[in-house]
Amino acid sequence: MKPPRCLCEICTCGRHRCPHKPTRIYDNGQQPCLTTEYVEKYPKYSNISPPRSLKPKQEYQVHRGKMEGITTSKSDYLPYDIVKRPFRVQEEHKPKTGKIELGTTYQKDYNAHKIQPVTLVRPLERKHTTGGKLDTIPTYQDDYRSWEVQRREPSKVEHIYHPPTEKFGNSTTFQDDFVPRELNPRQSFKPPCVAKLSDVPFDSTTSHRTSYIAHQLEPKFIRSKEEYKPSNQPFEDLTTHRNDFQGLPGQLAKSCKPENAKVGSNAHFNGVTEFQDRFQPWLVSLPEVRKTKEYVPPPGNMDFNSTSHLDYVKHEISPAVPIRPVSNGRRINAPFQGNTTTKEDFKAWGSCRQEITKKQQEIPKPTGRFYDLTTFKSHYIPHQIIPAQSFKPVHAIVPNSAPFQGETMYRTEYIPKKQETCPANYPSPPGYVYVNTDSQGHKFFRQLTPEFSESNSNPIPKEVAVLS
Repeated sequence: MKPPRCLCEICTCGRHRCPHKPTRIYDNGQQPCLTTEYVEKYPKYSNISPPRSLKPKQEYQVHRGKMEGITTSKSDYLPYDIVKRPFRVQEEHKPKTGKIELGTTYQKDYNAHKIQPVTLVRPLERKHTTGGKLDTIPTYQDDYRSWEVQRREPSKVEHIYHPPTEKFGNSTTFQDDFVPRELNPRQSFKPPCVAKLSDVPFDSTTSHRTSYIAHQLEPKFIRSKEEYKPSNQPFEDLTTHRNDFQGLPGQLAKSCKPENAKVGSNAHFNGVTEFQDRFQPWLVSLPEVRKTKEYVPPPGNMDFNSTSHLDYVKHEISPAVPIRPVSNGRRINAPFQGNTTTKEDFKAWGSCRQEITKKQQEIPKPTGRFYDLTTFKSHYIPHQIIPAQSFKPVHAIVPNSAPFQGETMYRTEYIPKKQETCPANYPSPPGYVYVNTDSQGHKFFRQLTPEFSESNSNPIPKEVAVLS
């Protein structure tokens, strides 16, 4: 019996490859996948085989026996009896008799010495000052002096711009040479994007459906709940503090706070305080009130004459004569002469607003009426159209009694060949039986005998859907 072949090996057209993707958790493949782009395109040199991988195969060995419920924790960690920790009786503290010696080794060995301040070894800073004047001219200014260099005249040739005298033509080279033509769209040779439906029925078999074996599950082990059993011994509520520190006998501490005794007396309260007892009221005399004197008016009449009234001598003065000439009140009908020196010497100049400087138009504006007559209408001369004479032969059917000789070179020399269909186009190649699929995604098929394949093979249709 021949070994099973992969779909990559069955393919004859070279367009069918198995999907190189893992389909299972564990590897059950029989042979490694050596189909790569490098192996297909580049030929082998001599009999040198590719290097074998030294990595061990990760093959899963299925254990066929019954699974035990013992784990590593159950087997290695066994329960042991818990023994109560032995109780250590603490010895009673017995204070030592005698006085504590508070002397230390430092007090015994250390002798105090009188320390004097350290004298400075560094000499005092002395400042040397000179009465001379400092020369502030640096070495650079004294030794390096600038030279008198004359400026070199430029050797550049001056190009004087001369404006062109001819009139500028507005048409460009593209406008002169280019002739507009009508656009003819190209015919599209793109095939129509229409989905091709396959006539082959859909194969719904998967690796899970073919390889999965359902196993019957054992009943789940349920652990019984342990019943709570209370202890027969009484609860020992003694803590470490209560057990170890029982307290030393001694007297209670006396309070230094004075007793809060209430001072009471049955005598009647006088109402006299310490302030009232020590500070007695003094006898204070009232302040002397000064009486105001009564106003007595002076005798006689009041003299209202002042020094200005008595010493001032009044003079008779005539009013001031005005310098302005007296107007006679005559009206003059002559116009008023309002000319002044400023108006005669400084006369207003006739000024007007300066016009905007515009470039003179080369093409003068039309002044007459617009006739709506273009250059084409005025210069165009219509001519009578004479159709061109057709030299095409007349499409006349000439009857001929001789038989038509339809033999061509293609019909005489062409040898038809049988169209072979790649067996990998079918879901199950004809003449092969599906075996399994390894972890690399390769589908293996086993070839049947010629007798069995002829009877059970799938009929090969003329049109086959190509799988991409």
